[in-house]
Amino acid sequence: MFSYAERYWAEKIIRLALAEDVGRGDITTAAVVDPEAKARGYIVFRERGVLAGLPVVAMVYERIDPRVQVLPSRRDGDLLLPGESAALLEGPAWALLTGERVALNFLQRLSGIATATAELVELVRPYPCQVADTRKTAPGMRVLEKYAVRVGGGRNHRLGLDDAILIKDNHVIAAGGIAKAVAAARAKAPLTARIEVEVESREQVEEALAAGVDIIMLDNMDVHQMARMVDLIDGRALVEASGGITRDSIAAVAATGVDFISVGAITHSSRALDVALDLAISEGAAK
Repeated sequence: MFSYAERYWAEKIIRLALAEDVGRGDITTAAVVDPEAKARGYIVFRERGVLAGLPVVAMVYERIDPRVQVLPSRRDGDLLLPGESAALLEGPAWALLTGERVALNFLQRLSGIATATAELVELVRPYPCQVADTRKTAPGMRVLEKYAVRVGGGRNHRLGLDDAILIKDNHVIAAGGIAKAVAAARAKAPLTARIEVEVESREQVEEALAAGVDIIMLDNMDVHQMARMVDLIDGRALVEASGGITRDSIAAVAATGVDFISVGAITHSSRALDVALDLAISEGAAK
């Protein structure tokens, strides 16, 4: 289920999506479908994947016509095989048809992200580390995409610039060094905020340790260098690996002993799954 904040943002996103797709009205459906006709339809997976986004489907149809019932047969996080149904939809035929594309667009994208995340989580299962997302999300879709990451078994990194301190390379340049950047952040940050610093070399790791940071991000290092840096850090800070990590490399990265691995590709490059709405309209539906 969505949190209050997730539902708040989801409602805004759905309003925009419906305004974009439906505009002033679905003129095809209005022309050919009897407004009194009832219909039912099944949301069916055409390929194997992890389901994510059923709450969004329900919210889409709540906005189109609250008479539409979305009756889940599976839950977000379930693995579905080709031909398996995620939910039954019942209600006015025109409403099911008008909301079909928007509902499926959300479900396909979020399920693709959840599936990609689950695949990476499974690859690192033998190691004591976690897979996390990044801020590399589609504009306006971040809350929903990060929800899908959690559904797939991953963890969320910061949601935005306002909820965590991450000092990156350009911050270090602008501040005049890691020590100065960390000192300034510590002086102005909320008492409970953890401080993370992105590093690219052994010298920067040592400087970050001397500054007493909470998390050190090893950026674009090869696995041999990562392993040496994990040994150097020796539990004095949490260690994040980031930068160009793929399905082929993630297990080797996890084996270095890092605490978590952030992968931007699970949100910015995941392929949408093939999901369809198989509709059955009662007799007399056509005008």
